[in-house]
Amino acid sequence: MIRETMIPRSFFIALAVLLLAVLSMSIYAWYVRGRAAGPLASSDTRPVVPLVAGPTERVTLFVAYDDVGVLHAQSAQIPLPSVRQQRAEELLRALLALYLDKSSPHPLPQGADIRSVYLVDPGLAVIDINAAFADGHRSGVLSEELTVASLIQTLSANIPGILKVKILVEGKERETLAGHADLSNFFDVSAVNQLTAQLEAAQ
Repeated sequence: MIRETMIPRSFFIALAVLLLAVLSMSIYAWYVRGRAAGPLASSDTRPVVPLVAGPTERVTLFVAYDDVGVLHAQSAQIPLPSVRQQRAEELLRALLALYLDKSSPHPLPQGADIRSVYLVDPGLAVIDINAAFADGHRSGVLSEELTVASLIQTLSANIPGILKVKILVEGKERETLAGHADLSNFFDVSAVNQLTAQLEAAQ
């Protein structure tokens, strides 16, 4: 004769409590994931720039100031790699870090980044910016010219031998930056130097 085994009532209560706890934890985890992917992600879309190892060097950044419409040379101490192309990229990213700061004298859209800089001999540099940079840029002749001149002046002042600069957006040609600054042609570095000097003289 088989004896019927009695399962204590406390066992069922403990099992129900355990299942309820698992369900609650699952709901909480789903809620936390939803919040992390929502408002938090949209509040700060600045690119995550990898840390550059190596000794720091003193460089000159040409920073745009919207209130007076000029570029001012600003000294900075930043880490720079030994490879020429990577040095160019880090120079421009250091410049962008100033523009993405809350107290920026020349605000750029959050998420703006330098995708790459290609140094092509003899004397050609190609700056590839991302879509967020161009799509979110303020439209206006002076604002766009200051951005372009700032990039070119900073690059040519710290990387010897650059004579011409081409600016791409996501690796492709674009007619203008935000409706005014012409990106379809090559920028002559000497002409940009003259423009910068003219802006300075007009003050």
